[in-house]
Amino acid sequence: MNRGYDVIITGARCAGATLAIQLAEAGFHVLLVDRATFPSDTLSTNTFFNNTTAILREMGVLEKLLETNPTHVQTIKFQFEDTVIEGPIPAVDGEDTAYCIRRTHLDHILLNHAKSYKNIKVKEGFRVTDVIYDGETVIGVRGEDGTKKVEEYRARLVVGADGRNSKIRKLVKSKLKISSPSTVVVYFSYFSGIQHDSMPKFEVYKRKDKMAILFPTNDDLYVVVANFPLQNKTLLNNFKENPEKSLRQFIDYHFPNTTLSTRLKNSKLVEPIKGLIGYENYWYQGMGNGWALVGDAICFKDPAMAQGIHDAICGARILADTLIKNHGQTTKWEKVAGEYQQTMEKEFMARFYIGCELSKNEIITEQQDAVNKMISAHPSAIEKFFGIYNYANEPDDFEKELHRILETLS
Repeated sequence: MNRGYDVIITGARCAGATLAIQLAEAGFHVLLVDRATFPSDTLSTNTFFNNTTAILREMGVLEKLLETNPTHVQTIKFQFEDTVIEGPIPAVDGEDTAYCIRRTHLDHILLNHAKSYKNIKVKEGFRVTDVIYDGETVIGVRGEDGTKKVEEYRARLVVGADGRNSKIRKLVKSKLKISSPSTVVVYFSYFSGIQHDSMPKFEVYKRKDKMAILFPTNDDLYVVVANFPLQNKTLLNNFKENPEKSLRQFIDYHFPNTTLSTRLKNSKLVEPIKGLIGYENYWYQGMGNGWALVGDAICFKDPAMAQGIHDAICGARILADTLIKNHGQTTKWEKVAGEYQQTMEKEFMARFYIGCELSKNEIITEQQDAVNKMISAHPSAIEKFFGIYNYANEPDDFEKELHRILETLS
């Protein structure tokens, strides 16, 4: 039984590694465990905007990440039916470049950075099987290493940074606060040989109830995403039976008014296609007696928002700041938990609701089409629209800009 830690973090990917680094810099002694060994992949959009680039630079890992040959992206393109909204990504903290970096690189580099701290111990290949209680307070974890040897560790706080299917969240019975089931299916994979649309861009195309998304990633590859209604059983069965053929046909048939078909024609699938079939947008209680959640363990929203990596890294910093501010307080959980929940919801809730709306996969109405056309015709509206995604501005700022434009047109 090891009693020498302030915090045990289960899950050593971008949320867990970031939290460990932030706490270690404040003098906390941290045990960071993960059932995986690294480098390894995980289901992810891989995308983050330039506000996250600024955080990674501040953490001292950006230069190492850039050695993985990612594509530099400074432009976003949305095409809703025939209306194109395109422009530069608004600068944040002096950064104007976004990336789509494979998690095999991102998580591994962050974890190696965590390993450089003397007060962080890392255990890969360690599977947590239970939490240890003292009365109603969590005081540690029990698990198995790669040889099935059972080990126990104790700390003042146990953090679940272990993803959508968080083991810690289930063990501590965290309360579900909000649930909004998705009505869509997502299939994606990586292709070589796809030319840029004049320049590297984050591209989103929506036509009726179908969506295609393209992100350029490491080593001149592209992430290609197909998004369609869960109730379309014929299309779903086609994807299950022949994923590559179905993905190519999906692009050819549903997006004829774009360059996508031509650009994908001579491309090569380099990895098996993966699917996310029906999922839930959710918020859970983020902290209780002796435990906390961060990253996808506490909240998850539609992947089309491309916010997962940012939420994980930024959320980890919020949790670290909360703990540091309260000096690792272990006797007033209700106060600290309330502060953490409030700060997280203030930071992420507006975009969570946008994600819930995206998951409804509603067809563009005439009114929305008119709004899209107005946005596309006004650079100031485009800037505010894109600024929602990289936190350059809030959704309310975008709404105010639309009202201002309407006033000038009336």
